[in-house]
Amino acid sequence: MTAIMQLSFDVNGAPVVVEVQARTTLADCLRHTLGLTGTHLGCEHGICGACTVIVDDAAVRSCLMLAVQAEGTRVVTVEGLSGDDSLTPLQAAFRKHHALQCGFCTPGMITTLHALLTDEPFADADRIRDVLSGNICRCTGYIPIIEAALEARIAYQGKREDGRR
Repeated sequence: MTAIMQLSFDVNGAPVVVEVQARTTLADCLRHTLGLTGTHLGCEHGICGACTVIVDDAAVRSCLMLAVQAEGTRVVTVEGLSGDDSLTPLQAAFRKHHALQCGFCTPGMITTLHALLTDEPFADADRIRDVLSGNICRCTGYIPIIEAALEARIAYQGKREDGRR
């Protein structure tokens, strides 16, 4: 019999309390317990990047993280990147550059890029390629994704709370 654990953490700016089995991954908790299905499960081995979410400002593979490890953290999923019904500048750039086709990898790409551009708003194309090397897309060939990220950088520049650029 698997132990049931009660956890509390913030998801997309709101506090949540959930009960999950101790072995439940954060991805499964987000999708099945909280209904946040923008977090996709692909390989379930941390290789494809489709399950990437932001935990305490860092991009993480939610299929490799147990939900119990999220206790007391701040989790942001693709659903939480925009505070309203409009697209974020990064999402709008993805749309403009046709940086998605089937859309399966898109939430992981966007959360990965959001974490990067929040921390490194002047990241160049080589840095973006390096960070995206852990996100697999079988449809686009990555060129439109990189173009979208390069365009979206302007929205992240000058917004760092610590004053660094």
